[in-house]
Amino acid sequence: MLDLYLVRHAHTAPNADGRYPHAHEDAPLSEQGRAQARALQGRLPGATAFVSPARRAFETAVLAGVPDARPVPALHEAHFGVMHGHTWAALETQHGDAPRTWIDALADPHADHGPPGGDTGRAFHARVQGWLNDLPDAGPVVAFTHAGVVLAALRLTVGLRAAEVHAARVTHLRRHEGAWWLVTLNA
Repeated sequence: MLDLYLVRHAHTAPNADGRYPHAHEDAPLSEQGRAQARALQGRLPGATAFVSPARRAFETAVLAGVPDARPVPALHEAHFGVMHGHTWAALETQHGDAPRTWIDALADPHADHGPPGGDTGRAFHARVQGWLNDLPDAGPVVAFTHAGVVLAALRLTVGLRAAEVHAARVTHLRRHEGAWWLVTLNA
């Protein structure tokens, strides 16, 4: 049996601004985020640990007491293309209803489109699925990652189409004999 603990990175400045990070922005944790990450200490099992290469995920892992988490590119957030650096309100002002279409496509494992210049739903989910397929058969695994990756994993494992994934919260999935189920969301 595999217990998978997906941890969304703690709070950053782009989170506070309500905007998608710029394409090459590797935002550090905010003061609030550092406190959130430290609050995770002692709440995660001793486990095989992975981390997105993004600074915010790595800082979360270190402050949570898991400094030896192995960076895995598959755990990086989706590429949002033209949405990078903008708030949702600014995107709607500039593009009307198109941003909703882009995000819906990115959330669809079968979509061959997404935000212009960004990932397609199919490519993003294939990346996450590849990582899920490579997980060990048993034991606890912890992964420090992003909201989009947690949501993709929920879609691919238990078919959950939508959820809110909070900063520095843990989503626990379990796999036994090939079947996945959701144990907790945002613990």
